[in-house]
Amino acid sequence: MDETVGGTGVTAGGTDVPAGAGSVPAGVRGADGLDGVELRHLRAFMAVAEERSFTHAADRLRVGQPALTRTVRALEETLATRLLDRTTRRVEPTEDGRRLYAELAPLLPRLAAALRAHGGQPVLRLGFTSLLPGACAALNAEFEAATGAGVRLVRRDTPLAGLDTGESDIAVLRGDALPDADVRTRVLLREPRVAAVGRSAAAGALARRRVLDWAELADHPLVVNTVTGSTRPELWPADRRPRLACTADNFDEWLEAVAAGHGVGVAPQEVAERHTHPGIRFVRLKNAPPVTVRLALPTRGAHPLAERFFGWGGTGGAEGRGGG
Repeated sequence: MDETVGGTGVTAGGTDVPAGAGSVPAGVRGADGLDGVELRHLRAFMAVAEERSFTHAADRLRVGQPALTRTVRALEETLATRLLDRTTRRVEPTEDGRRLYAELAPLLPRLAAALRAHGGQPVLRLGFTSLLPGACAALNAEFEAATGAGVRLVRRDTPLAGLDTGESDIAVLRGDALPDADVRTRVLLREPRVAAVGRSAAAGALARRRVLDWAELADHPLVVNTVTGSTRPELWPADRRPRLACTADNFDEWLEAVAAGHGVGVAPQEVAERHTHPGIRFVRLKNAPPVTVRLALPTRGAHPLAERFFGWGGTGGAEGRGGG
């Protein structure tokens, strides 16, 4: 089924497909100003606003960057306003863009749920970042068998794994829940941490160790994934914290920074076991606090299947808005 806004026909998957007969070209506005706005325009804008990059947003939506650029430009022309400020290094929403993003964030999930309700087999979109915990495989299978619904996995390397942009109905998140996020969370499981050490000469001594203590990492510079990572200097005591060596925007950048010898990294053990890198050795950590893995769904307007999945699994109780 096609999902459209304003009556034009384009597929809902975010690809840049030409509109069918009777569609209104970008820039032509009807009485309500929406005749040229399509769902793909809104999803494209939301992705770029979230990623702050046309390149990363194109990868996320699985479209070509030129097509994505045209799609966003068409939305700006239709609305007769600039939504994004583009520079050679970064993309930032304008004031109008920030307002539109705030308005669309809660609306798109509800629109997607309403459209899917009239389709075939119901599908729950389960968002995750970097790597889905292995325990979720059995949970997903049990849920599908009990409900007859399908579970579609959606990887989004953003803090809320697509919940805020309507790309997922429920998400598996690692680390502390965002206190200002409009989500409900519950603890799913807890994972041990391991140290990621580069094999370069600078970190060679650490790479030869079999075990490291959490406290001694404070003596080494730390590489942090600021978007989806679960380890920050603030986890150590205030009077003894590691120096922040550099940051990364996604897991792959984080791996390369550690391999390049910029600093030591810390990751959940399961993530480390399923990601290998020739320039990195993962070393067991003792006395490290575990990584909390949570299920999260929107506080309001959650998909009925997401509500059922939310209550299906988890070792802890619901934590309320923003988690804890």
